[in-house]
Amino acid sequence: MLRIRRASNDDRKLILYTIEEAADWLRTKDTDQWAKPWPSEPERNARVERGLLEGRTWIVEEDGIFAATITCRPHANNELWTGRERQDSAVYVSRLVVSRDHAGQGIGAELVNWAGWLAAQQFGARWIRIDVWTTNIALHNYYRRNGFLFVRFSDKVGYPSTALFQKPTASITVTDIPRLTDRPDLV
Repeated sequence: MLRIRRASNDDRKLILYTIEEAADWLRTKDTDQWAKPWPSEPERNARVERGLLEGRTWIVEEDGIFAATITCRPHANNELWTGRERQDSAVYVSRLVVSRDHAGQGIGAELVNWAGWLAAQQFGARWIRIDVWTTNIALHNYYRRNGFLFVRFSDKVGYPSTALFQKPTASITVTDIPRLTDRPDLV
C-alpha cells in the first residue's frame, strides 16, 4: 500500500541518496542530466533542504519503504515563467524522483497527478507545471505521454532545465491517483 507524507529534515539523506541513485541510472541513458550536481553539490543540497524546511517536499512509501519524492509549491520560478503565465494559479513540481526499486510502476505519474489534483482542490490550481532538463528528450516524451503540453524553452541563460511543460488539472480525476489516497494540505 502506498502512503504519502510530508518529508522532514530526517529524510534529507535518503532524498539525496535517491537523487544520486537516479543520477547513476541517468548516466546509462542518452542524456547529460544530473551528470554532476547543478550548479554544485552544496547548492543542490541547499535547494533540497529548503524544500524540506518550507514543508514543500513529500515522500511516498510502500509498506513503510521509501518509493519516491516530489517537491510542490504554489509559486513559479519568475525567471522561467512569464508574468502572464504566473497569473494562472498553478502547482509547480520539482525533484520528482522514484527509487530504482520502484521504477516502472507508474508511481511518478501518479504522484504528479496527486499534486495537481490536490492543488486544484485546495487552492484552485489550473495547471501542474514543471521545468524539465533541456536536453533529456526521453523525459520530455515521458511528460507528453502523461498529458503534459510543451509550453516553450525558457531563455534563462545557464539554467539546465529550460523545457517548460504544463498539464491542466481539470483533466485529472481521483481515478488517476488510485494508490495515493492521502489528502494532506499542500500549502
